[in-house]
Amino acid sequence: MRRQLPNPRELAPLMRFSKPTLNRTTARLAKAADIADVRRIARRVTPTGPFDYVDGAANSEESMRRNTEAYRNLELRPTVLRDVGEVDLSTEVFGQRSELPVGLAPTGFTRMMHAAGEPAVARAAQSAGVPYTLSTMGTTAIEDLAAQVPDARRWFQLYSWREDRDRARGLVERAQENGYDTLMVTVDTATGGLRYRDHRNGMTIPPQLTARTLVDASYRPRWWFDFLTTEPLRFATLSSSAGDSMDVIMKTFDPTLSWADIEWIREVWAGPLLVKGIQTPSDAQRALDAGCDGVYLSNHGGRQLDRAPVPLAELPGIREVLGPDVPIIVDSGITSGVDVLGALALGADFTMIGRAYLYGLMAGGQRGVERVLDILRAELQVGMQLLGVRSVDELGPQHVRLDHRAPRD
Repeated sequence: MRRQLPNPRELAPLMRFSKPTLNRTTARLAKAADIADVRRIARRVTPTGPFDYVDGAANSEESMRRNTEAYRNLELRPTVLRDVGEVDLSTEVFGQRSELPVGLAPTGFTRMMHAAGEPAVARAAQSAGVPYTLSTMGTTAIEDLAAQVPDARRWFQLYSWREDRDRARGLVERAQENGYDTLMVTVDTATGGLRYRDHRNGMTIPPQLTARTLVDASYRPRWWFDFLTTEPLRFATLSSSAGDSMDVIMKTFDPTLSWADIEWIREVWAGPLLVKGIQTPSDAQRALDAGCDGVYLSNHGGRQLDRAPVPLAELPGIREVLGPDVPIIVDSGITSGVDVLGALALGADFTMIGRAYLYGLMAGGQRGVERVLDILRAELQVGMQLLGVRSVDELGPQHVRLDHRAPRD
């Protein structure tokens, strides 16, 4: 092997050093290649209790594992030799365009994950051109979010207050008056799921300063500084007082909620209405009979019933029952753009993410959520090009098999 000294002119193009940055959050996020990387950052900078509240699920967490396993078992089937020089990632959902076939699902206690809370998530959604859903259990009030992020497309998620339908009606009316264009009613929370990680961590809402949490805080000082120097954590839409507790949560979950309640909500709400938590074909049909404009397949990310049906697995059967024209949204287990493509090919019109963007919020506030959406956008674009499709509408059953291990016909 002959050796020679490198030519300086040939060496110069190889000398590309990244510009140093003093902002550690920016540097960390820039290095995150996928959502798993974002999750690892979130775990490093967030106390164990709040992180496990997001990361965990009910009981043995089997539902959560089955959700993610279903996506891993998908086989995507490309068509080749198609002009995919340009692909369109946008889609229409309830009469408006979304720049991605992905929205941000409702999550409670968002300011517990990062002090910037719901406004930061809504701003990231606005920047990406996708809808954001405020939860009844949110830590920013309906009116405050509308005032702080007026140009974001905002949806509202309703828990029907136990034994107080007038209060639920008031929430619906407040959302409508403040420009929220779509309402989803969560129906898989007759009671709260048993989340053992929270029990083992001694998790309270808001988090309490104990000897254990003080040790945890010693190497996550930024989170605690933000938590202690901003307004107290509260369920802003439900009350104006601080110190709301798990008792409030359990009173909100309503074991008496029925299809009759969906019908009166339909009478109050003028915009698109869907129920979140559909897990069977028969309930999907009941939702339409009750006046819903679409259905939202979800097992709450595995956080409610352990060993619940997997939404992705139920999707083809529910699409067959509802026909081609009823909007179907799906969540639970989506951790990549490839997952989104699989759900769309199996019959979903739109997808939602929860844990994925909360990892981003914990990792870096608004910038972290934006990074998650950037990652999904890149994965969607490359995935569509490799599948040989130019638009979301071209995706269909021919592009996917639900289980790559299943015997072929």
